[in-house]
Amino acid sequence: MSLFERLKEKLGFAPPDSGRAPIRIFVLEDDERRCAWFEKRFKGDTLHISCDIDEAKRLLEANVYDSIFLDHDLIPEHYHSETTDDERTGYAIAAFLASRPELQRAATILVHSFNAEGALRMVEELRRSGRAADYVPFHFLEDRLKRMWAR
Repeated sequence: MSLFERLKEKLGFAPPDSGRAPIRIFVLEDDERRCAWFEKRFKGDTLHISCDIDEAKRLLEANVYDSIFLDHDLIPEHYHSETTDDERTGYAIAAFLASRPELQRAATILVHSFNAEGALRMVEELRRSGRAADYVPFHFLEDRLKRMWAR
């Protein structure tokens, strides 16, 4: 892609052409800025975003995704908490997927939380169940995605 084409795309005058078929993405995220980033990054793909545990479970049961992105801390009280609250965090979804081996078997799962301790617990839970999961802090996510799906 030429410099001019990249500039047009960046300014919103040209649609991004990824050179790949659309993919299906699920994102568990509560931060509006990050949600907007995912929407921009996966424009043209099927994208479902939720910050609600029950809704996330319904979406994961009803759809098939190529990739799943999970945040740990979903409400402001979690951000600097000294205790774990597994039922209202992304850990609940990691445990849900770990307990349901028939769901989303082919999906790549990336935990993108800034909460490293919570994220690593999620990855461990998923890996114990035989799932392919990895921890990529949000600020490194774009570099990782460039290697997975060119944009």
